[in-house]
Amino acid sequence: MDFDQIELIASEFGFVAEREEEYAASAVETVKDAPETLKFRPPVVTIMGHVDHGKTSLLDYIRKANVVAGEAGGITQHIGAYHVTTPSGKMVTFLDTPGHEAFTAMRARGAQVTDIVILVVAADDSIMPQTIEAISHAKNAGVPIIVAINKCDLPAANPMQVKQELLQHGVVLEDFGGQTLHSEISAKKGTGVTELIDQILLQSEILDLKANPDRRATGSVVEAQLDAGKGPVATILVQAGTLHVGDDFICGLFSGRVRALLDERGKAIKEAGPAIPVQVLGMVGVPMAGDQFLVVEDSAEAREIAQRRERLDREAKSRRTSKGAVSLEDFMAHAAEGQRRSLKLLIKADQGGPAEALADALAQMSNAEVEVEVIQRSVGAITEGDILLAKASGAIIIGFHVRPDNKARSAADREGVEIKLYKIIYEAVADVKLALEGMLRPDSKEVVFGEAEVREVFKVSKIGTIAGCIVRTGNISRAGRVRVLRDGKEVYEGTIGSLRRFKDDVKEVKDGFECGIGIENFNDVKVGDMFECYRTETVARTLASSASE
Repeated sequence: MDFDQIELIASEFGFVAEREEEYAASAVETVKDAPETLKFRPPVVTIMGHVDHGKTSLLDYIRKANVVAGEAGGITQHIGAYHVTTPSGKMVTFLDTPGHEAFTAMRARGAQVTDIVILVVAADDSIMPQTIEAISHAKNAGVPIIVAINKCDLPAANPMQVKQELLQHGVVLEDFGGQTLHSEISAKKGTGVTELIDQILLQSEILDLKANPDRRATGSVVEAQLDAGKGPVATILVQAGTLHVGDDFICGLFSGRVRALLDERGKAIKEAGPAIPVQVLGMVGVPMAGDQFLVVEDSAEAREIAQRRERLDREAKSRRTSKGAVSLEDFMAHAAEGQRRSLKLLIKADQGGPAEALADALAQMSNAEVEVEVIQRSVGAITEGDILLAKASGAIIIGFHVRPDNKARSAADREGVEIKLYKIIYEAVADVKLALEGMLRPDSKEVVFGEAEVREVFKVSKIGTIAGCIVRTGNISRAGRVRVLRDGKEVYEGTIGSLRRFKDDVKEVKDGFECGIGIENFNDVKVGDMFECYRTETVARTLASSASE
């Protein structure tokens, strides 16, 4: 939300919102470039679409490299940024976003930094939920869409059906008199890919994309990770200016100096101009995906701004985590009927994008009775500090493509903190769903298994009143509870003190037989009363059943 919205909401609750000017960092430049300084730059193209519709295979063919082989289960888990020179000699920058629904946040960020969206739709599978989301992201970002109808070489392919379904979602292709370009392609065989690239170049000429390369560089963090050999590494998409080795910069909470620049294949380069994705080495910490990257003149000023930002972030985290530091067991024990239960999670991932995406996917599983609260998400191995934070806030640690070190493992055993490790996001979401379903209060279901009618009442000294009954339906069991009904109204509810057939104590009496029943602590029995014998069963609930209530 922007500050105006925050201010409006705060005022509704009687609070005054104050902008933390320190975080805004005076280093941000607002000077507009003069028209004569602007030069043409390559277009930034984001490939979007549903999972397994062939986004990575398309990029794979364009780059003539095997990207799929390095992905867990064949699923893209991160954003890839690649710089490609087309056969005509012109350059294009591609962002490959994951298509699984859990990566909504990553796709949304991809649309914010992009100039053109390529929407990949499988001709044999038509429009899917994530295809619709991708259309929404592109429209919200105000960027043009080029539709790539993939897998047209398959026997089950039906491109016309895809075109008609796109109409229902406001994407009108040129075939139907609209403005949206499209190509029928096969990413595996390369059919139609050349025409698709020509359409990208045509669209970029229409957009008239320009930037000033002769100024201090600004950009956005596309991805960030902690590399075992290189330290913190961030993939930066330069948006204006030219980034050089040796430049001082500020990025999110961290400042630093560019020690090295690498292209997407790991080859060292000396500079990167507008619309060029580049890996930056020289960070002191791992920034979050989406953070602004800004080259500054004064390294001392950059450090000072970074320290202020870090302090503000630390204070915000302290405010969030200091509210009720209780363990998960205490919380479960003291949760009153009707109160909302919370499953607290601390997420660690190898890169910022998956951490954000996983938090987003898990937060969507909350409902009116149970909720997922992500107390922190960050990049890097699970450390002893993470264990202590999880212990203080009663959280479970979820590691995605990362593992705890020896100190963290022993600290987890000592403090009783649970660590769950995953490589595929589906498994993490499924496990948390099961945990949430375990926290749902079970439904109570009453099972009536017998009724008896009082025919006679006997007063027995030292024992009390015994009711002579006949069992009308089911059976009467000493294991169950009993409800006394008089004229259809309940007058007492309790347990059976004694149950006899003639002179013998029995455990149950079946339908049609007579018996004597003594009810614990109740002697006001009258002829004609009905005894209803029942038990209460608990039934586990699922998130689906809870949501439908």
